Amino acid sequence: MIDIRRATPDDASTVHALIHGLAGHQDQTWGVTVSVEDLKRMLARPDITYLIAERDGQAVGYVSWLERISFWSGQDYLHLDDLYVTGAERGHGVGERLMRAAAEAAGGKVIRWEVAEANEAAQRFYTRIGATLTSKKIGRWQPQ
Repeated sequence: MIDIRRATPDDASTVHALIHGLAGHQDQTWGVTVSVEDLKRMLARPDITYLIAERDGQAVGYVSWLERISFWSGQDYLHLDDLYVTGAERGHGVGERLMRAAAEAAGGKVIRWEVAEANEAAQRFYTRIGATLTSKKIGRWQPQ
């Protein structure tokens, strides 16, 4: 049985491990610089949500988002940051349960996210649950 609950600052170490799991799955461990202390502060913010999926008290996945507003529509939306399910749990409905929990939290608001072009398994999953995928290039700039 999978339980889904909102992460608290006390879950920072668990969230940190899950983030590293996702980064490892995507061969991007170099990109994770957040600390457990950073996560404690982030998990206390009301505009940031992490939901943890647990099986028998063990974390097996998470979904995280930030609340945003679209200047085009003037409507609030949820910007999904990450969806991750550990390898052994993939294919058992955990990801869909997490997405359905995010949809319930959204209360009818649009949920937006990015998915890498090379991540075809994720694209198939999102399409299967009824999401519409559009192409867009993502810009990143870190001025010195």
